[in-house]
Amino acid sequence: MLGHKIKLEKELYDRVQKFSDVAGYSSVEEFVTHILEKELSSVDESDSEEEIKKRLQGLGYLS
Repeated sequence: MLGHKIKLEKELYDRVQKFSDVAGYSSVEEFVTHILEKELSSVDESDSEEEIKKRLQGLGYLS
């Protein structure tokens, strides 16, 4: 797989690994990729930057 690596805290990685195993994914990377694609698809490309920021704030990703 080509791409960038993302660092996660050990506790978060362990949780992600547990969920990916239970859900039947072949790897943590496959699970994370699926989750990110799903989340990003919920954000319509036609949304303005301000609308995207409001959504991310509502989800707790931005303060």
